[in-house]
Amino acid sequence: MKLEELLTLEKTFNQLLETLLIKKAEHEHFTIRLSSESSQFTRFNSAKVRQTGYVDDGSIQLTLMANQRSSFRQFPWTNNWEIDWELADTALQELRDELPLLPIDPYLVLPSGNNTSREVNMGKLLTPEILVTRILETVNNLDFTGMYAGGIVIRGYGDSSGQRHWFTTDSFSLDYSLFMASGQAVKGTFAGSEWNESAYLAKINDGKQQLEILSRPVKELPKGQYKTYFAPAAVADLLGMLSWGAISEADIQQGNSALAALSRQEKQLSPKFTLKENFKSGLVPRFNNLGEMTAPELTLIEKGILIKSLVNSRTAKEYNKPANGANISETLRSPEISPGNLSFEQILPSLDTGLYVSNLHYLNWSDRPSGRITGMTRYACFWVENGEIIAPITNLRFDESLYRFWGLENLVDFTNFQEFIPEVGTYENRQLGGSLVPGMLVKNFTYTL
Repeated sequence: MKLEELLTLEKTFNQLLETLLIKKAEHEHFTIRLSSESSQFTRFNSAKVRQTGYVDDGSIQLTLMANQRSSFRQFPWTNNWEIDWELADTALQELRDELPLLPIDPYLVLPSGNNTSREVNMGKLLTPEILVTRILETVNNLDFTGMYAGGIVIRGYGDSSGQRHWFTTDSFSLDYSLFMASGQAVKGTFAGSEWNESAYLAKINDGKQQLEILSRPVKELPKGQYKTYFAPAAVADLLGMLSWGAISEADIQQGNSALAALSRQEKQLSPKFTLKENFKSGLVPRFNNLGEMTAPELTLIEKGILIKSLVNSRTAKEYNKPANGANISETLRSPEISPGNLSFEQILPSLDTGLYVSNLHYLNWSDRPSGRITGMTRYACFWVENGEIIAPITNLRFDESLYRFWGLENLVDFTNFQEFIPEVGTYENRQLGGSLVPGMLVKNFTYTL
């Protein structure tokens, strides 16, 4: 999408907002949210292009509020004013007919304030003409499978109180696996707003080295507790569980949170563990579904102590808590775990004997009130002896509490480097953002099968 097209899209969105401001009744309130993208998708199998195409898509969600009731409609956004206004006007009339039939919402939050923002982050991505060659030339002798998604993603917001936000990011993600004939694989992700050839080659070369180790005979391990190094991708998987009923203030208030003991100061995590929301990367918008702006950085857990939970305005109204710009589901949007002191060269010597875990999958809470998470190792995971990788392992199921692996006794250290692990989902639209995380070394991690 060219700059001129971006400006036209923004102008048409603003025209919709201005027209709705004119059309709304005095007692009505509304929000409009735009989700749009112009993305190149290319799927690879066996180091060949299996599917490629370009998606130019957009949708509007119009929410109408009146008399302590609300409802919404979602409809396509074509950037053709005549078509788009007809769809919007139809949605508006349908919502007006529907609202009187709905129950009163005692915690409904109306849009307020006059926040405005405009953020346009343009990247340096591979052009479609050279994309395939640049990705495949270093893996043409491997069973390389994956998905490239790249291009411009837009989020727009406007409401009846006068708030207006526009966010554009130009980014890519490459989610890939290097397979062996046995079915074992090395998984990796590569993402950002600028294509870095040397960084990509380094990722692939690291994967090739892991493939060589995967060709060794597999070692079966009995269940038990093992010292474990978790690579950044595995740390990101564990971190993601905090968005499933942990860091949300509503979950804390309702007794559903895995961090309830931390919020009551009955337990404490390691002082080496600090978590914050960091929006400075420009990969996700700072405004939420009500146009509220969160701080550029928001510390949640500092040196093992819960400083803040994620609180949206609805939760704030229900439980009389100060809001901090959280989204409607009070989930992490741009999380970062602070680095530690463990250098790359120290990882294997510090691990000495134990497990090197690259990836995890099938994570879920096994006992949420106590913070227990279950899941499995996956892809390139190895047995290490005396600081040397010996053999790949069979998949292991684990069941462990975050109060142990991020706790005072068992968290040895985080690495002094971080890796950006992107969100690679493409259901309905390309997901934004990701996690900036280090690797971590843990004592006595519990494997149950």
